[in-house]
Amino acid sequence: MASEGGDSVKRLQSDLLDMMKNVTVDSSVSACPVTNMLEWIGTIRGGKGTVYDGKEYKLTLEFPSAYPHKPPVVKFKTPCYHPNVDQHGNICLDILKENWSSTYTVRSLLLSIQSLLAEPNNDSPLNADAAKYWNKEIYKKELEKFESMMAKKI
Repeated sequence: MASEGGDSVKRLQSDLLDMMKNVTVDSSVSACPVTNMLEWIGTIRGGKGTVYDGKEYKLTLEFPSAYPHKPPVVKFKTPCYHPNVDQHGNICLDILKENWSSTYTVRSLLLSIQSLLAEPNNDSPLNADAAKYWNKEIYKKELEKFESMMAKKI
């Protein structure tokens, strides 16, 4: 078991170097360890031209000792109104579950979540209201209403 944990830390160190090499002034995703190599905080910026354009979301990433053979648990820390994100920040994304591959890196995972923001899977929603309004003019109004409500709770 110790070897497995050591392997995950080595892989996470490699993923961190990959993140650092790909940082630019306008990077749309970033991540780094918080308290240890198995607990990270990530940032995703909404894609240009989407309803999330200009928005920034924090996520928590908790890596199992079997990483990269097992997926991390990823949650939105910043409240996110989206068809595939529930009120607790859980994300419905196949690569975080049954379609996980050890070839995914932290960076590619964050980019996949960023893509999900723009192109949700409405066949498998965690937030039925957001799925109902998706691709309708009302969606942006609902998003703004949600964010305003969340800001008042802080």
